[in-house]
Amino acid sequence: MNSSIDEITFDTDGICCFCTAFLAKATKDVQPDVVIQRDALASLIQDIRQRGRRQRYDCVIGVSGGVDSSWVLVQAVQQGLRPLAVHMDNGWNSELAQNNIANLVRNLGVDLHTHVINWHEYRGLMQAFFDADVIDVELLYDNAMFAVNYRQAAKHGVHYILGGMNHATEGMPLPSGWNWAKFDKRNIKAISRRFGGPNLRTFPSIGLCDRIWFEYVRQIRWIAYLDYLQFKQNDAVQVLQMEFGYKPYPYKHYESIFTRFYQGYLLPRKFRVDKRLVHLSTLVLSGEITRDAALEMLAQIPFPSISEMETDRLYFLKKMGWTDQQLNEYLNRPSKSHGIYGSSYTLIKQVRRLLRRLKK
Repeated sequence: MNSSIDEITFDTDGICCFCTAFLAKATKDVQPDVVIQRDALASLIQDIRQRGRRQRYDCVIGVSGGVDSSWVLVQAVQQGLRPLAVHMDNGWNSELAQNNIANLVRNLGVDLHTHVINWHEYRGLMQAFFDADVIDVELLYDNAMFAVNYRQAAKHGVHYILGGMNHATEGMPLPSGWNWAKFDKRNIKAISRRFGGPNLRTFPSIGLCDRIWFEYVRQIRWIAYLDYLQFKQNDAVQVLQMEFGYKPYPYKHYESIFTRFYQGYLLPRKFRVDKRLVHLSTLVLSGEITRDAALEMLAQIPFPSISEMETDRLYFLKKMGWTDQQLNEYLNRPSKSHGIYGSSYTLIKQVRRLLRRLKK
């Protein structure tokens, strides 16, 4: 993390506010008491089995082909759980991600549900987000991914969704303005309506009221499963490679062609954002890599090579139906806030604070 981030501050020891926030959670989530963590995992597994004893599946696990979700699936099966693997295909899957998922579910013997989004509708929503010049185009994928997983859990009477989110590789807080509230369905609809995008006919979306329904009426819990494990990303990759023929990616979330192009090309050029700062800083603080190694990676382009970056650029232009001129015009326009188009962001934050107080 460095001073390219406007809101960053440093204490007298030169430690930035983002690292301080991470370290405040590190003892509990990244370096927990092994006995307490083991007991918590045993209690969680017992509850999952108990609540799912009469169902075909006792949990749902969203899989993207990335390391974190793949490791969740492997560990859940080894713990004796009966998961339904759920994948959300938005038309941007890399062949490598598809192969990783296929190898996992075949070798583990689990069922896979793949929800394929209507590409014409999804492309129209993406185009509206590009026309709006907002930063979080991935809000579309993330929102739909949450919706698909919650719906599958509800359909099969499952009370637990085991996610790959974790503090060991994702514990660093993102700077404000780098993303948007992932359950803001109102923002998706407002941007689409403003810029001539499609209505949400088949697009699986989820808003604040939907989430409350799933979590508090249907009693479906989304669990950061890896926080219950002694999770080391490098060790997990080695096991996945040896036992499941897994092929890793150069950076986090690069299993999607669009995410790779978005994080490695669009964000740095239009929004002056390099998400590798957050991802690599988290791995440094978790002891996965050294700071020198992270700085060396940051000195390189966020692609394995210039030619692969150009391949992704041409693929993006073809798939979106853009010309070079349209891409350049998009990159040169100033960015705009999601909030100017209509949003539930403030309400989502207020409800989140209220629920935290209620839990305490």
